Amino acid sequence: MSDRWRSLLGEVWRFFAVAQAATWVSFLLFNIALHGWLIGDPLFPNQAIPVYVVANSIGMIISYHGARGWVFPDRPPQQADGGWTAYVVINLAAMALPVGCLAISRHVFGLDDALSDNLSANGVGLVLAFGARFYLFRRFVFRRPQEPVSSAV
Repeated sequence: MSDRWRSLLGEVWRFFAVAQAATWVSFLLFNIALHGWLIGDPLFPNQAIPVYVVANSIGMIISYHGARGWVFPDRPPQQADGGWTAYVVINLAAMALPVGCLAISRHVFGLDDALSDNLSANGVGLVLAFGARFYLFRRFVFRRPQEPVSSAV
């Protein structure tokens, strides 16, 4: 296996590990707030989409720091804000996929139980968004520094 492929697979593996940590935090916050897991009564019943967005925004912060420090440490920031703005924009755009799945499950099919919410948003939706986020983060947020162009003399 070439060094390039080995490097790419390492990035994919680390990205997946960071995404899992952030996803578990989001998953727990979502289910505690919406369905009352671990605490009994839900904090925000019938507020699935706002709760999902807030829980995943917290996960996004965890994910950014993991990606910057561990997944792509050899890719220094190319933007003045360290890529934070592009990271947030990409995450919000990608979040449309699981939010859309959650909305369809709840408002089209009328499913509002914990299993349906988690299968639609945290299962189907996150799988759809994972590949897009990896590519877009790698391409626009955690870019490799450009090699200086050398002129032939």
